[in-house]
Amino acid sequence: MDNFKIETAQNITIQQNVAPLSSRIGAFIIDMLIIGAYYALIIYFTNALGYLDTENIYVLYALISLPVFFYSLFFETLNNGQTPGKYFKKIRVTKIDGSKPTFGSYLIRWILRLIDISLASGSIALLTILLNGKGQRLGDIAAGTTVISEKKTISINNTLAVDIPENYVPTFPQVTILTDKDVQTIKELYLKAKKNNNHKMLLKLKLKIIEITGINSELNTIDFIDIVLKDYNYFTQQM
Repeated sequence: MDNFKIETAQNITIQQNVAPLSSRIGAFIIDMLIIGAYYALIIYFTNALGYLDTENIYVLYALISLPVFFYSLFFETLNNGQTPGKYFKKIRVTKIDGSKPTFGSYLIRWILRLIDISLASGSIALLTILLNGKGQRLGDIAAGTTVISEKKTISINNTLAVDIPENYVPTFPQVTILTDKDVQTIKELYLKAKKNNNHKMLLKLKLKIIEITGINSELNTIDFIDIVLKDYNYFTQQM
């Protein structure tokens, strides 16, 4: 499933981590197991109490089935877009623009669930999600929602690691006085400022590193910070 970016009215770019189809299927199975356990307990207790032989068995069954009928609508509305299955799989319903869905959005998803999942045994939902690219079944498209994953994706940019050549020779041994937290902060600010061509931020970052480490260098700002990150990785790998 492809992730996608949207631009808000405030010109803020939001990266939507679309929930994998396997997680959505897993959440559905968990919810079905919970519903099955609910029915099993109700049947057990009604049988133990002798209600299964009463003339009003169909009325009783209808009342028992109401919580199941409204299951997804109830939990998604009151639990911030998560049924128990979605909670365990760490996925959530959200608006396509990243905002919190309204009750109307949850209601539209729930109504169209009849077509998406119930009548077609989930085949329509599966096909729509695969073709859509934004994790949307028909109910999501109509409601302007999607299902996202809350699991954090770890990449090299989220760690201290940087690529170092095999025969790398360090330049600044003073970097060893920095902590992992310092270097993580430096790397995050460096990548962000470099991406946005924020030269003022890069210069401030360089001066801060010099202030902490006492390094004296005539290198340009980008080369200096790049070497500091590589040197720190080199020395920590030797420990």
